[in-house]
Amino acid sequence: MKINKALFRCSSERISQVPKDDLRDIAFIGRSNVGKSSLINMLTGHGGLAKVSATPGKTRLINHFCINDAWYLVDLPGYGYARTSKQQRGAFSKLILDYVFRCEKMHFLFVLVDIRHEAQRIDRAFIELLGTHGVPFGIIFTKADKLSAAQRERSLAAYRKVLEEQWEELPPLFVSSSEQGTGREEILAFIERILTENP
Repeated sequence: MKINKALFRCSSERISQVPKDDLRDIAFIGRSNVGKSSLINMLTGHGGLAKVSATPGKTRLINHFCINDAWYLVDLPGYGYARTSKQQRGAFSKLILDYVFRCEKMHFLFVLVDIRHEAQRIDRAFIELLGTHGVPFGIIFTKADKLSAAQRERSLAAYRKVLEEQWEELPPLFVSSSEQGTGREEILAFIERILTENP
């Protein structure tokens, strides 16, 4: 897939505000500071499309970006950042869960995890929740450039072992680096395929 056009469409604080059209949503979510905005900018080839911040938990709304006038790339709020207030964390959780489980536009969800760390409890709980609700999803391992090839393989093998405890069939897995552009073609090709095969 070649991305020729990527435009910010809107920010929503509840699912009733998401665009009401026939374009499908491909959404991205992960723990705060997992590199989601950087990945979105790398995938689209537009460096400033999603705002990259050194402050975790910066994305607090559902952000829709229209891609090639054909589908939406959706940047969801990060989860699990402890320095927001309990009230804010509750609101973010409701916003995330309402969108993921109730928004009919959502076609596929990518869960981002930092390849440098072992499987985190909050990621495992969220992934289990997706399975319980039958949400189609894949996992993107971010920040691959921070590890050597051997370290990446060990990390992936450990994560696969954890996933195999939960799943008979593993979800699609991708390895990415926003710094080096790793995984871009594979992820975009996958998005093109699921949009084409599942109209």
